[in-house]
Amino acid sequence: MLSKVQRPPMSLSRLDRLAKDKTKTIVAVTTITDDERMLDMPKMNVCALRFTLAARQRIEKAGGVAMTLDQLIVKNPKGSNVHLVRAPHRREALTHFGRAPGLPGSHARPYTNNRARSNEGPTRNRVK
Repeated sequence: MLSKVQRPPMSLSRLDRLAKDKTKTIVAVTTITDDERMLDMPKMNVCALRFTLAARQRIEKAGGVAMTLDQLIVKNPKGSNVHLVRAPHRREALTHFGRAPGLPGSHARPYTNNRARSNEGPTRNRVK
């Protein structure tokens, strides 16, 4: 089982973009969230670990089916006619991990709003 960090949520608009063939069942091993910016929702069959309430209602209102992975296995044991998509793994928090900011060879970003006025690093560079 993946940890929550390793399975970031995926919005309905991203599913719509990634789904080339709308007749196939789209499978995502993550949580599916609603995207209010998407005005018209196409009919699509989606299979995922979890759905937010708004996303499930929106899929079913458009005439599609929102199912979990175990429901897909019962319905389609061979796994044919499915499109497997994955969520993006880019998180802003990961840019702060690593060696301390300011050290040689460090690519970590400091936890500040403005890098020029940060108090991270040697004393001689501090803004007083």
